[in-house]
Amino acid sequence: MGKMKLESMVLGPVQTNCYLVLNRESGELLIVDPADDALRIRERVAAMGGRPAAILLTHGHFDHIGAAEELKAYYNAPIYAMAEEKEILEDAQNNLSGLYGRGYTVHADHFLKDGEILRLAGFEIHVLHTPGHTVGGASYYFPEEKVVFSGDTLFHGSVGRTDFPTGSMGMLHESLHRKLYALPDDTEVYPGHDASTDIAYEKRYNPY
Repeated sequence: MGKMKLESMVLGPVQTNCYLVLNRESGELLIVDPADDALRIRERVAAMGGRPAAILLTHGHFDHIGAAEELKAYYNAPIYAMAEEKEILEDAQNNLSGLYGRGYTVHADHFLKDGEILRLAGFEIHVLHTPGHTVGGASYYFPEEKVVFSGDTLFHGSVGRTDFPTGSMGMLHESLHRKLYALPDDTEVYPGHDASTDIAYEKRYNPY
C-alpha cells in the first residue's frame, strides 16, 4: 500500500465498515462511509495522527452516513458522493433512516460523475459509478495502492441486496462485470460490510 495506512472500524446497528485512509507522508486522512458514532471515529483519527481532508460516501443508506454531517462540521471536511445519489442522501425515507427511528439526511458538497479522477489527501482516486444496490452507488479505486472501496456493491463472496428504493439487480450485475471485475486481479476490495477480499477471488468464486 506504500504511503497508505488503512484502518477500519465496525460501527452501527448493522455492522458497517468505516474506513480511515491515512497518507503516511502528509498526515492527511480520508474517511470512507462514516457509519455512526462520530466521537469514536474522532478518537481513532486522533490516535492515527490524521488530519481529515474529505469524507467519501459509497452510497446514501443510513448505516453509511450517520456521522457524516457531524464530522464534516468538526473537521471542515467536505463530503463527496455520486451525483445520482442526491435523492437518497436528502430523503429520510429513501436512505432508510426514517425506518429506523430518527430520520436524517446528508447534503454532499461535491457530486461526482463516473470516471472522474480525484486528488485528495495526496492520493489519486478513480470514481466508478457502480449502481445496483442504489442508483448512485460509487466505488473508489486507488490505482497506486491497488485498493478499491466497493460499498455495498461487492462483498466477500456476495453482493448487496437490491430490494431497497432505486435498487436493481440488472444494474448491479453490470456494475460488477463492467467496472469492478475489470480492475486488476490483485486489487484489494474493502466492502461496506464483512471481510475484505480481492478481485481475483471474487471473479473466480463469487456466484454473482
